[in-house]
Amino acid sequence: MWPANGRYGMDVAPAGLGFVHDLLNTLPAGKPRVDLLASLDGAQPWLDGALAAWAEETGRERPEVSLTERDLDQVRGLREEIKTLLTGGEPAHELSSATLRLGSDGRVAIEPRGTGARLVASVVLIEMLAAQQADTWRRLKVCRNPRCQVAFFDRSRNNSGVWHATKTCGNVENLRAHRARAKSTA
Repeated sequence: MWPANGRYGMDVAPAGLGFVHDLLNTLPAGKPRVDLLASLDGAQPWLDGALAAWAEETGRERPEVSLTERDLDQVRGLREEIKTLLTGGEPAHELSSATLRLGSDGRVAIEPRGTGARLVASVVLIEMLAAQQADTWRRLKVCRNPRCQVAFFDRSRNNSGVWHATKTCGNVENLRAHRARAKSTA
């Protein structure tokens, strides 16, 4: 359902946070080593699929977005901003905006706003806010294996996961650290 996360065969973050998770995993991390945002030819099919999955997951209307080369640069920048945030850095600038609407039932709804990359950023920010309110944002992480860096949703009870897959990334990194310690004491 989610085009980028499907490459890694992993559980996707719940609800609309899956869109942010999928955006992060457009990066070439681990295997396969293909950046889905490297060109418009790869980016547009990814975005179409991810927005369709987002609409199905959230029950919202699927926005139509046609990316330009400039938009593609901005979406890549957005992806880097989110990854920087998840790895302990600070975002460099404002990413986008959204619209608040008052429904006939008196409830306020937040809706994506803009075109191209600004609309993509708007969807990302809306889902980040919803995840923060649901206390699931803290569970979206980036694998600590520097050779991997796949984004994953930590489903551990105490939110202590640091590897997207312990068998592939955790064991390799732990073995590497063990050998380095053994070598330094020898």
